[in-house]
Amino acid sequence: MTDNKVFLPRFGAVCGGVLALSIGVPGAVEAFTGETAATSLVIGLGTAFGAPAVVALHGHQAHASGRFGAFAFAANMLGLGLFTGVAFALNLVLFFQEPGQVAAVTQAVLKGASLAFVLGTVLFGVSMVRAKVFPAVPAWGYGISFTVLGVFAALPDTPWSALAHVVCAVVLVWLAKSVWPTALA
Repeated sequence: MTDNKVFLPRFGAVCGGVLALSIGVPGAVEAFTGETAATSLVIGLGTAFGAPAVVALHGHQAHASGRFGAFAFAANMLGLGLFTGVAFALNLVLFFQEPGQVAAVTQAVLKGASLAFVLGTVLFGVSMVRAKVFPAVPAWGYGISFTVLGVFAALPDTPWSALAHVVCAVVLVWLAKSVWPTALA
């Protein structure tokens, strides 16, 4: 077995765990405190771990997901790339702006990027459910919880958005744990 066959799934699983923590812990805190500079910082920077995690997830199921899985992965990666920028901007730039400072075109682009993320997430979630490689609960959970998170990103923060962050974290940990054993085979 080559080093990459061991390293890449492990790296993706660790990134999924770090992403889960960077989404779930601030989400749980925000349920009680509301959004703070510290929680925004963690979420905004944590999004960098999303792409390696999704690559590991796709690599784990690519043999069973076929052409649709490859298309769904590509759509998810593009949407995730855009949404990573949205999360960074919302949490590390716009959070520190006075209300009303964001231009209408910027708001439209942020919403469009969130929509791309939602579409890619739905497709990739469907590919996970269809491939039947991951346990059913986190496969469905990925498609549903991250779609909800993408929708909530375009709305004002509520306790429901905080709950969505926590659910996404649980799903990510479960999926990352599912990927890890393949790294040991």
